Amino acid sequence: MSNLKEYRFDELYQMDSGISTTKDQAGHGAPFVSFRDIYNNPILPDILTEKMDTSEEEQKRYSVKKGDIFLTRTSEVLDELAMSSVAVKDYPKATFSGFAKRLRPIQDNITYDKFMAFYLRSIYFRKVINAKAIMTLRASFNEQIFSYIKLLLPDYQIQVKIGDFFYKIECKIRNNNKICAELESMAKTIYDYWFLQFEFPNEDGKPYKSSGGKMVWNNELKSEIPEGWEVKEIGTILDAIPKTKKYSVSEYKREGKYPIIDQSKKYICGYTDNQDDLIKFGSAIIFGDHTKEIKYVNFPFARGADGTQILVSNNDRLSNYLLYLQISQMDLVNQGYSRYFKFLKDRIVIIPSETINKKFEKITCDFTIKVRNNLFENQSLISLRDFLLPLLMNGQIGFKA
Repeated sequence: MSNLKEYRFDELYQMDSGISTTKDQAGHGAPFVSFRDIYNNPILPDILTEKMDTSEEEQKRYSVKKGDIFLTRTSEVLDELAMSSVAVKDYPKATFSGFAKRLRPIQDNITYDKFMAFYLRSIYFRKVINAKAIMTLRASFNEQIFSYIKLLLPDYQIQVKIGDFFYKIECKIRNNNKICAELESMAKTIYDYWFLQFEFPNEDGKPYKSSGGKMVWNNELKSEIPEGWEVKEIGTILDAIPKTKKYSVSEYKREGKYPIIDQSKKYICGYTDNQDDLIKFGSAIIFGDHTKEIKYVNFPFARGADGTQILVSNNDRLSNYLLYLQISQMDLVNQGYSRYFKFLKDRIVIIPSETINKKFEKITCDFTIKVRNNLFENQSLISLRDFLLPLLMNGQIGFKA
């Protein structure tokens, strides 16, 4: 059996706050660890896509180095507080968000970075955070809470074996996500060619517009579209979604038969065994009313406690996946509505011919099935990791020599 030893968190790491920035700094400059990077990843992404214009002095003070742990410092609910992400390499010139805390190791033989990445996401640590955190109007994580937390850790060599093993699982999950992103990129390329350039295959298999396909003027778009095509407001082509229970955050189970979708959090945020609460359309679009993010789903799901809108096309000439791709091209970031779905319903989408819609659906069907399979494989791998962690830590199971 492995011997677990207790440590005070603040004996192992030094805590520092992140950088305060302005809107003018965002979008250009050096790499930047955002709240979203931390919240969505137990290990920081290999490449930081967000940028922040920071000085050399700021890059030194708010640096991101191998072994650093980043914790979200504030949230509306306890379940989202102190979500962790670990740097397993140096990020030159990078800084990190003021909505996070950085824990920098002050030892090099007690904690292993890849192990800590998954340990701090474990059920055990989440219970510790929920017990220690302060909840007023928002949950908050600070130096005082940090000083209260104690960690039960196996010896360093056991951490290395567990961390390296779980990191291989994480790499598989990331590879699945990369495949999903590439498949969606392929679908968007076809969409652009067919529905923006109108070069879908005609009856002879040649590009429609450049081969002389008839185009007609559309007053609403102020441009030409193929003959027989139409445009409609999104709100006029949606089916009514049956009312089902909305699960509260406290009801999000880590395991179950059916996924619960909460677009403001993690997409699939939990599970339920109650089939009566499912949205059972063959496919649907979920639109984050406040996050402005959308996802396409082709499996039964239950709805979470957020502001997610569920969109389902009732037009035979516009599949849900095609509607999803059209919405994903829209600029919703700079709109001033507090509830973005109100704005979205008034947006215009193109209704193609039924023949072209079916051809597009047939081509992209394999894409959406593969994405779904990868998504559920990732969820299974995460569940497996959560199940194995305590068993490996306390020595109930081990590694072959």
